[in-house]
Amino acid sequence: MRSIWKGAIAFGLVTIPVGVHTATEQRNVTFHLVHKEDAGRVRFRRICEVCEEEVPYADVAKGYELPTGEMVVLESEDFEDLPLSTSRRIEVLQFSPAAQIDPILLNKSYYLEPDSEGVRPYVLLRDALERSGRVAIVKVALRQRESLAVLRVREGVFVLETMLWPDEVRQADFGFLEEEAEVRPQELRMAESLIDSMVADFDPALYKDAYREALQEVIEAKVAGREVVAPATVPEPGPAPDLMAALRASVEAAKRRQPSGGAPAAARAAGEGEARERTGEQGEKTGEQGAGKTPRRGKARRPA
Repeated sequence: MRSIWKGAIAFGLVTIPVGVHTATEQRNVTFHLVHKEDAGRVRFRRICEVCEEEVPYADVAKGYELPTGEMVVLESEDFEDLPLSTSRRIEVLQFSPAAQIDPILLNKSYYLEPDSEGVRPYVLLRDALERSGRVAIVKVALRQRESLAVLRVREGVFVLETMLWPDEVRQADFGFLEEEAEVRPQELRMAESLIDSMVADFDPALYKDAYREALQEVIEAKVAGREVVAPATVPEPGPAPDLMAALRASVEAAKRRQPSGGAPAAARAAGEGEARERTGEQGEKTGEQGAGKTPRRGKARRPA
C-alpha cells in the first residue's frame, strides 16, 4: 500500500510522523469508449475554442470565470503560494463524542501509518483515544484543500475521515415537510412491530454487489464465446392499496423468515393483537361520531 501523503499528527507538544494511505476503493467494472464497428479506442483531444488548436497538457491552466464573462487564469505557482497552515500537519483541535458527528458530513477515509520513529507516540495516542470513547476533531490539508476531519481507531490503526464543511451540505427543503400527514395509532404500532421483527446485527459480509457480479459474468461469457442469456427481471411491486394491510403483510412475511425458534415477541404480539385493534378502531369511530370529533392529525416534523 503506497503512501499518498506524509506529514505528522500535532497533538499538543507531541508530533507523530505518519504516512496517509487511501483506506477504501470502489470495485467498479471499468470500460473504455470504443468505436462499435472496429473496437478502436475513442480518444478525446483538448481543443481550444478560440484558436481551434489542440493544446498540450503542459499548457492547460485553471480558469475562474467572472460574472462579466472575463477569465482569471491561475497556474500551479499561484496555488503553491497559498497559506495552508496545515500543509504537513494533522492538527488536533478537540475531542468529541462520536455520536455528535453527523454521518452526512463524512467524505473519504484514510489509514494513518506511523514512521519508524513515531510508533511509540502513535500507540500512546491510539490507546488513550480508544479508552476515552471519543474521536479527535482535526484539521488537515490534502491535495491543496483544507478540511476538517475525524480521527478514530479501527482495528488498531488510526482512520482519518475527512468531512465536508457545513455549507457544503444541502438543506432538505421539501414541500411535504410543511404538509399535514394523518397517521393512525394502529398503523404506527404495526410499523414498529415490523421494525422489531427485522432487527438483526449488521454483518456487511452477508451482502454483495449482485449487479457487478452479473456484469462480470456477461463479460466472461463473451470472452468464452458462448451465448449470453439475459437474467430474468423481477417485476417491481405496485402501490399498496391500503397502508395498514401492507404493514400487516410485511409483519407476516418477516415472521415467516424467522428461524424455527419462533418470531420475536413484538411480531407475535402484533399478530395476536390484530383482532383487538380492529375492535378498538370500531370503538374509536363510534366515540368520535358521538362526540363530533375528527381524527387527530400530526404535522410532519422537519429534521433538525
